[in-house]
Amino acid sequence: MDSWKTAATKYTPEIYFDASMNILGLKGESYPENITEFSSPLFSWLENYLEDLGKNTFTINIELIYFNSSSSKMLLDLFDLLEEEVNDNNKNIVVNWIFDIENDAAQEYGEEFQEDLEILPFNLVEKEE
Repeated sequence: MDSWKTAATKYTPEIYFDASMNILGLKGESYPENITEFSSPLFSWLENYLEDLGKNTFTINIELIYFNSSSSKMLLDLFDLLEEEVNDNNKNIVVNWIFDIENDAAQEYGEEFQEDLEILPFNLVEKEE
């Protein structure tokens, strides 16, 4: 699997995959007009990737400064998919929710997501300056 990167736009975050480290990242703001158009390619890629993951650890770093309600729903769907993979298929997956200490909303959303998850490792990570 090769590394790749999709540049951020005014309405969507940068998305990148580092194949050597098995890290997927979302960084920036997320408020696309059509969340399905934005998220479908990501979910398709992710489902294929997870099939071939084996016992390697897969890390997802999420650093969203702002996101709207449809992006929040997409994140919940993402976490549900990942939690299902951990639970049903014994995948080693870790999510890091990265936030700026001055962004109370981002921290609170991370805490809420963390509370909703039962077995998916979900870390709240304060952004280093």
